[in-house]
Amino acid sequence: MNTQPPPALPRLTLGPFAVAADGTLSARAPGLSPAIRFIWRGRACEALVQEGALRLRAIAGRIPSTAEPGADRHFTARAVAELPAAMPPGWLLRLTADHRVALEHQVTPRATAVALLTEMVRFALALDPHLDRLEGVGAR
Repeated sequence: MNTQPPPALPRLTLGPFAVAADGTLSARAPGLSPAIRFIWRGRACEALVQEGALRLRAIAGRIPSTAEPGADRHFTARAVAELPAAMPPGWLLRLTADHRVALEHQVTPRATAVALLTEMVRFALALDPHLDRLEGVGAR
């Protein structure tokens, strides 16, 4: 009777991720924060794995500059300011230095490829009404 444990399965790689035998994703090298970037409705999005958590982020729009002809900056800024009240619990709105509107959400699922894709889809679908609202006020 063999009492030796079976040999460990080799790690696989999936893009920027290392995949353990149980399917758990991690960084391929220590100190890295692997991410998958994707486009949803023409917006740059990313799913970033950091220390067991998944941070999802989308650049949802941009507040127009006062130098842009025909732009109603005040109306757009007011709509952006009202967004947090309509966002799901745990979501954050950040305004970048170049006036882009970033919407973020962090979850702590078991970090597997299936969980990663599931959360990416949930995030994209929850993002839709906010994109509609921003498009309606010209924050594209």
